[in-house]
Amino acid sequence: MMLLNSTRPSKRAAIKQEYEPLYSEELLHRLSKELSGKLEDAVLLWMEDPATRDAVSVREALVADDLRGATEVICSRTPSQIQIFKQIYNAEYGVNLEHDLKYYTSGDHQKLLLAYVSVQRYEGFEVDRTLADNDAKTLYKAGEKKIGTDEDKFIKIFSERSRAQLAAVDSTYNSMYGHSIRKAIKKETSGLFAYALLTILRCAENPAKYFAKVLREAMKGLGTDDTTLIRVIVTRVELDMQYIKAEYEKKYKKSLVDAVHSETSGDYRSFLLALLGPKH
Repeated sequence: MMLLNSTRPSKRAAIKQEYEPLYSEELLHRLSKELSGKLEDAVLLWMEDPATRDAVSVREALVADDLRGATEVICSRTPSQIQIFKQIYNAEYGVNLEHDLKYYTSGDHQKLLLAYVSVQRYEGFEVDRTLADNDAKTLYKAGEKKIGTDEDKFIKIFSERSRAQLAAVDSTYNSMYGHSIRKAIKKETSGLFAYALLTILRCAENPAKYFAKVLREAMKGLGTDDTTLIRVIVTRVELDMQYIKAEYEKKYKKSLVDAVHSETSGDYRSFLLALLGPKH
């Protein structure tokens, strides 16, 4: 299939651009006519560039009340990725992302997401050890040390620190208090707010390991969460899928390719497996 062989977004964009003058129809419109169901969802998302995929995924998740899905995309992206897909979101839907977050989300979960999409965090690897010590102490005092939780302190640190810095905070917290911040988050917070904090923290430590877990959750038990399966495979395939596959096999003792093969069928299965490539 030509589209599958054209793995680079620039090639797919060129195909889309050349198709319309030749056939007087948008390629995506034609694909939508020819395909249906889960295969249609996967192919149409794949045809977009990475930033547009993120914008589409977040919008569709918000509208469908899949707040975990929207949170997963937002809290796993880098500041530069967020800034680009925010621009596309506004152009595509005529409303800015912050507006929709205010409409579809609430409470501390909303506060964290709004802060996370607004702050331009450092994306390098340098770490301020003194700041990490101070942040670890602040989080302990805001959570485990007191009755109740000061959520605003968690929001500030998790939305303002770089991934490397937050990983350093977690390491320091572990040294000081004998366990990861993850344990404190699970103990002191709940629901979508806890999910957002944990997503940010896990992606600070190891994004591929995080997405391996998301894929496992989508496929375990009765039935398959195809929306999540499609979103993760299609949006990560050009970024870090080789690492996700390695983490999946390491943790679950089964290849991701085999797992997807057993949970899907037909052309939909063939398409996802083509994206994933060989087992190793």
